[in-house]
Amino acid sequence: MRQTLTALGLLALLGATPALAQTTTTGKPAPDASTSEKSGGQQAVTRPNTDRPDANKPGTTGTASSAKLEEGANSFTEGQTRKRLEDAGYKEVKDLKKDDKGIWRGSAMLNGKSVHVGVDFKGNVAAQ
Repeated sequence: MRQTLTALGLLALLGATPALAQTTTTGKPAPDASTSEKSGGQQAVTRPNTDRPDANKPGTTGTASSAKLEEGANSFTEGQTRKRLEDAGYKEVKDLKKDDKGIWRGSAMLNGKSVHVGVDFKGNVAAQ
């Protein structure tokens, strides 16, 4: 009986070892809430840049973002894309079409001027 318990304990210990070895970190995380574009972010993590205009922060609206749009399979619907653009301060969003690189493109008004806009698969919003 004692040998059976020892063997089970040893098997449990050996079984847990591979799970501990699976944790890996790549890239440099953004500990100070700087943009993922500036920090380099974690390359394997899909997250949007945070340097886009924000309708809730008046100092950031009225300016076009310079976020870099990335190619990739985009699962945003047209409605979600429109909302993301409006949340970033763009008005009168129209002519949204997803291109062959997975980037939603269209036009919108910003600060009384018409601008070309884009939204990538990560949700990054930028004036083109």
